[in-house]
Amino acid sequence: MSHGGAFFNDLLPLPYTDETLDRVAGHIAQVQDALGRQMLLENPSTYLDFTETSWAEVDFLAELVRRTGCGLLLDVNNVFVACTNRGTDPRTYIDAFPLHAVGEIHLGGHDAQEDEHGHPLLIDSHGAAVVDPVWRLYADTVQKTGALPVLIEWDNDVPDWPVLAAEAGRATAVMAQVAS
Repeated sequence: MSHGGAFFNDLLPLPYTDETLDRVAGHIAQVQDALGRQMLLENPSTYLDFTETSWAEVDFLAELVRRTGCGLLLDVNNVFVACTNRGTDPRTYIDAFPLHAVGEIHLGGHDAQEDEHGHPLLIDSHGAAVVDPVWRLYADTVQKTGALPVLIEWDNDVPDWPVLAAEAGRATAVMAQVAS
């Protein structure tokens, strides 16, 4: 993502306003028209809230789905990171999420730090194993959505194949457990 001529390797946060909604919906429509197919929009990892925000994130995403016909890519680690950082409940977020529009699920690792006040600050790094609370949230989510394609994101400090295969195996086991 870029802003003001500078490149950022992470998603920049957006205020959830009517103006932002119109702009993002227009961009999604433009991309879908160019591709001739539906795209999936991912819920972001967020680290702060904007004071001018007038939409709850899940309502903002649901409205984008309604306006554009796009689907959603539900990143369960992003939910955990954002909710931890903002002091909200990830299960409440998932319960309000437009799960009917989810076409794929992502899981990943994060780095745990503290902010200047000593509160937890999680950074979506894709450089560690999926933590147990994210696995539990994933299991709860899959009980609601049913089996969907899942991707383990591990972009930094990539371990040897057996570690990656074990993470994928754990995701498969969660889906199998829910399906039975």
